[in-house]
Amino acid sequence: MRVVIVTGASSGIGQSAAIQIARRGAGVILTYSSNQAGALDTVAHIEKVGGTAVALPLDVGRSETFPAFRESVVTALRDTWQRDSFDSLVNNAGFGQMAMFEETTEELFDRFTRILLRGPYFLTQTLLPLLADGGAVVNVTSNAALLSGMEAGYSAYGSLKGGLVVLTRYLAKELSPRGIRVNSVSPGSTRTRIAGDAFARHPEVIPALAAKTALGRVGESDDIGMVIATLLGEESRWITAQNIEVSGGYNL
Repeated sequence: MRVVIVTGASSGIGQSAAIQIARRGAGVILTYSSNQAGALDTVAHIEKVGGTAVALPLDVGRSETFPAFRESVVTALRDTWQRDSFDSLVNNAGFGQMAMFEETTEELFDRFTRILLRGPYFLTQTLLPLLADGGAVVNVTSNAALLSGMEAGYSAYGSLKGGLVVLTRYLAKELSPRGIRVNSVSPGSTRTRIAGDAFARHPEVIPALAAKTALGRVGESDDIGMVIATLLGEESRWITAQNIEVSGGYNL
């Protein structure tokens, strides 16, 4: 059985990706930071569809914890799947916050850096010895890093997500001798709990976002989760170093 690690899978895009991956027959190691209940809910959903999942705590903003996390992964692989490697990694965990350029503090910028770029960079490096040859990595970025998704107030967030797009291409090049494919997906406006559950707190913004989207609505977590699962699958075996915008045609 294939085994996939999905970070930040207690809700939203990560939760959807974990479930969609499990539906395609893979075991899932999913991570959570503070929302353990949500992570256990993801595990329950996966078990309901006949899959197997393990939830592990992980703060992607604290790279000093990554070696201990790797040992937890080793234990989960051995005890649950009788394996010493995994097949794919989805770097999804993150956070979003709006701040105009003039109001962006160094503290906020550094937090974006730790979680959105430094975390995926060194987590992937830490787990690389356990990633099987012929495997795959998907990085979840944002169309805030692309011309189509540029909106005032996201200079720091978009810049760090843009760094992850560039990292994706470098990893695809450097890991290709092992047959490891690396791609990224850039969601547009998606109904998740990002930015403190902003869509639930401010539902009035949804019609305006839908009006700017060619397909006439905001995205849902499954719109992104299914693409992630597809990129990990056999049908995407000849795709690497690509960034795929998944936005329904935002600002098209």
